[in-house]
Amino acid sequence: MNYYITSTAKVSNCRHFEVHNRMNSLLCGHTAWRPFLRPATSSVEAGEGQGEGKSLLSYLVFRQLIGITIALIAIAWAGPHLIAQQTKSEIKIGIIGLDTSHVIAFTELFNAPDAQPPLDQCRVVCAYPPGSLDIESSVSRVPRYTAEIQTMGVEIVDSIDELISRVDAVLLETNDGRPHLEQVIPVLQANKPVFVDKPIAGSLCDAIAIFQAAGKYDTPLFSSSSLRFVTAAQQARQGKLVGKVLGCSTYSPCGLEATHPDLYWYGIHGVEQLFTVMGTGCLSVTRTSSPDTDVVVGRWDDGRIGIFTGTRSGPHSYGGTVFGETGQASSGGYEGYDELVNQIAKFFDSGIAPVHADETIEIYAFMSAADESKRLGGVPVKLQDVIQPARQAAAARLEQLD
Repeated sequence: MNYYITSTAKVSNCRHFEVHNRMNSLLCGHTAWRPFLRPATSSVEAGEGQGEGKSLLSYLVFRQLIGITIALIAIAWAGPHLIAQQTKSEIKIGIIGLDTSHVIAFTELFNAPDAQPPLDQCRVVCAYPPGSLDIESSVSRVPRYTAEIQTMGVEIVDSIDELISRVDAVLLETNDGRPHLEQVIPVLQANKPVFVDKPIAGSLCDAIAIFQAAGKYDTPLFSSSSLRFVTAAQQARQGKLVGKVLGCSTYSPCGLEATHPDLYWYGIHGVEQLFTVMGTGCLSVTRTSSPDTDVVVGRWDDGRIGIFTGTRSGPHSYGGTVFGETGQASSGGYEGYDELVNQIAKFFDSGIAPVHADETIEIYAFMSAADESKRLGGVPVKLQDVIQPARQAAAARLEQLD
């Protein structure tokens, strides 16, 4: 942010007073001030008559006081109009992966003609379409979303490197989390702040490697579901909904994708909201699973219990209940993408992630431990038992790719 002063004030024996041209015409040129601003009369300056010394001194003091008063009035008036002007350059955004509806929804918000702050300083300018290579539901969307996003003034480029050279920030939107690590490394190397859409990766190992790479190249990065920024969930996190949170139970659709851990693909929405309300500190999880439903119970280090229920039949809905010191309340349902996109815009401007890396890693460890609990027949699994080997594998994987 740069601020600059466009007005100047000059007082010289009160013969000249200027605050830019506008203030000059307003004050110095106004007939009401002319008796005080024009040169003294010859009779006073010559000191004619009785007490001419006192008259001259009084007159000069009076003129100085009038000059100071005018200067103060001018500065007060000019403050909001002339003194400070804020200048911000447009943040050019590039999108990697056009295989999700998010790219259309996000671009509509960023590129809206009537976009309000903080969105008005951002614009999606180009996109690199390739996303998933083998998930049919994603691959089939690319041609349609590529054509649609071009109608919004977004240029299609042939490579990630070309995209990086044209933008200030990146939305990594590939619906398939598996390519994310390879796709994001050149972005991080170029020090472009990046939002990685859910799932952040196709494995806990890759999720950790992405954050390790962000740290290595000192590049801001975050990932989140839009359910994190639901109004009630944020109020609960801040202690403004039911006081101190004693527990929470959330639910969301939990469709499965064979190439990803079970909860990564869609269960992430409800799990993200659970952690938004509860915060970090989950020690272990236990999962009970059936063809239509998953129930994952997490135990936090302070004894609290957090529960996620994932559904694969019935209504496609999101929500939950927060239990607190002053009562219980809804954790809120889906409210659209507006607040998530607002947070992304603020992040691109400030470089400060609204979600800490440790919390995102714990969310994915929760979901990975849930898979392990299912594999072991529903026994409790400690999050550290999945995080530690994933960290070791992440370091090796990053060394291989970087």
